[in-house]
Amino acid sequence: MVIQWYPGHMDKALREMQNLVKLVDAIIYVLDARAPFSCLNPKYKEIIGNKPAILVLNKADLVQDIDLKNWEKFFNENGYETICLNSTITNATKSLISKTDLLLKDKIEKYKSKGIHIPIRMMVIGVPNCGKSTLINNVCSNKKTVTGDKAGVTRSNQWVKIGGDYELLDTPGTLWPSFKDDKVARNLAYIGSIKDEVIDINELAFAFINDLKNNYYSNLVDRYDLKCDVNCETIDIFDEICVNRNFKLKGNEIDYNRGAKAIIDDFRKGRLGKIILDNIAEVKNVFKIF
Repeated sequence: MVIQWYPGHMDKALREMQNLVKLVDAIIYVLDARAPFSCLNPKYKEIIGNKPAILVLNKADLVQDIDLKNWEKFFNENGYETICLNSTITNATKSLISKTDLLLKDKIEKYKSKGIHIPIRMMVIGVPNCGKSTLINNVCSNKKTVTGDKAGVTRSNQWVKIGGDYELLDTPGTLWPSFKDDKVARNLAYIGSIKDEVIDINELAFAFINDLKNNYYSNLVDRYDLKCDVNCETIDIFDEICVNRNFKLKGNEIDYNRGAKAIIDDFRKGRLGKIILDNIAEVKNVFKIF
């Protein structure tokens, strides 16, 4: 399936971020741990420039520990400060603040030596639905930004003060004008970074089942009590999932639409187990962040 989604507000948001980046000391780059490579927005390269940056593998609870460690190691070996966390857990972001203090240690000490107090300002960036606003609310220990489990909740820049020491800039989730890699586009659709309303949900679920055949077919078998083996046609697997869940229309016809929504929702809510969509071996030769 071919997926393209780039609403006009994203282009505007990128231009505004380009202007605002000069006001911040560092970048917090939030990635969904289920698709860390797919979440890397090529447009962010020119925005970040030479600013210090921390990569946050967010939603870490939805990925196996070994996969998290491998991606964290991969990013670190390529010269990027990286941290893994689940921003829905209270105080989970304390380690992020500690990492920021180390990253900006020279600037912080310079301010102290001059006897001045200037809050550290950080811009939080990432694709839609990667958990930026939830992360900021975690840092704040209370709800200061609007959150949601779908793409496009944050539509404008929001400055959030954290005590007297930090200020975070929550930015709208943004994609890029066109996807050169269909797999990247699919992965972003699976995790909810692309608005569901612009996608054929049946095609998306069909593609998802097909993609999971390689490494996670047992997850589908366990969740939906499948008798089809991995060599079955994808449509037959889709049919069995719908039949087993009694997703039917009048006349005993299969309700693919209901089945598709259930499959994608099960993945997003972690009911299919811990799944990572990106493979380090497949992206090593094309890896580039900044």
